[in-house]
Amino acid sequence: MRISQLSEKTGVSARSLRYYEQQGLISAVRRPNGYRDYDDEAVTTVLMIRSLIDRGCPTELIRSLLPSNTITHLDQAVGQSVIECVTSVRDEVAEKVTHLSRTRDSLTHFLEQTHRLEARSLVAQ
Repeated sequence: MRISQLSEKTGVSARSLRYYEQQGLISAVRRPNGYRDYDDEAVTTVLMIRSLIDRGCPTELIRSLLPSNTITHLDQAVGQSVIECVTSVRDEVAEKVTHLSRTRDSLTHFLEQTHRLEARSLVAQ
């Protein structure tokens, strides 16, 4: 996908995406016409990067968290900071999942009630 598409899917500006690429956080293949071409996994990676940056994690710490790296590459000095950032993001995601699950359950309940009322109306006619 092109940079404009990645920007649209993630809500992250093209300028920020270029910065992430400059910092080695994401990469793109260059097409013959010079356009960047990102794979579908870039969406997930950019969203993770954005969440960590929003929590004050520096890009050098974020780089160590990316899928191409493993926890064994972290040195002891930055390990705790990374763990705190990741814990914060994980907890926020868990809260969103809980909220979305409750919303889904409420909507399902509403639909079930609506279907029951419709069924009763049909029987009464």
